[in-house]
Amino acid sequence: ENKLQGIDAVIDKDLASALLAQQIRADKLFILTDVPKVCIHFNTPQEKAIDRMNISQAKKYLKEGQFTEGSMAPKIRAAIHFIERSGKDTIITDTNLLGVDNGGTRITIV
Repeated sequence: ENKLQGIDAVIDKDLASALLAQQIRADKLFILTDVPKVCIHFNTPQEKAIDRMNISQAKKYLKEGQFTEGSMAPKIRAAIHFIERSGKDTIITDTNLLGVDNGGTRITIV
């Protein structure tokens, strides 16, 4: 019948942003969230904010389950996707630290 039919779907906004940044050859990907920095051991006495990590560390922490699904994990996966394809950095931060030196967490290729 060649009719279009709508379906329910969820769009991964972080990955969509990474794909768009890659397509437009962005110099850097900024992922804005409600926390100033990415943390490991989040919400525990051992919580530690991360200023900088490379892609290998990001993959390791992701595999360890350091990042919550539906929260920080998709952002980290999007950062990895962008970095692997562009070689450019990703910054994850909140809007108050956007553009501030050492604001947020910088994820790099090496």
